[in-house]
Amino acid sequence: MILYLICLVVGLVFTIISAVAGHLFGGHDGMDVGTGGHAEAGFDDSGVPGVSFFSPTVLACFITAFGACGLVLSRIEATSSVWASAPLSALAGSVMAGVAFYVFNAMFKRTQSSSESRVGSLVGQTASIITPIPENGVGEIAYVQGGSRYTAPARTEDGKPVASGKPVKISRISGTQFYVKIVP
Repeated sequence: MILYLICLVVGLVFTIISAVAGHLFGGHDGMDVGTGGHAEAGFDDSGVPGVSFFSPTVLACFITAFGACGLVLSRIEATSSVWASAPLSALAGSVMAGVAFYVFNAMFKRTQSSSESRVGSLVGQTASIITPIPENGVGEIAYVQGGSRYTAPARTEDGKPVASGKPVKISRISGTQFYVKIVP
């Protein structure tokens, strides 16, 4: 029973300290392993927003649930034996950690978005010249994607100059450089 109480207290204290320290100090652990230096991402070097199953948050959830369920189960006559309460507590802790893992990842997936357009889908789209493109030089185009207006540096495919306000089609993209063709 004392083990369950220790797990419950350690899990709760860790959660409270993490919340306070994360609020005061930003939650960074100083190492960047692809997760932007966020300790809550755990052992996950993918750089994809989310939480690893081995993150401190999920592990603390397991420990807290294990301790709480162990305390409850050890008080019930049918499960008072450690041989019954420990496996059931581990199962309950795993379920709660799995729920935390799922909830946090679903939340991060929905909140991580960008106003940046998907560049690969721009080839063939019409744009307009907002800064003239000189002969064999670079100008600027404007295009609309997903209801947002974007600008980008552009060159013509054939190196010919294009005046401001002319419609063009994006023919290819190389790095940050857009190549355009004049719309007849």
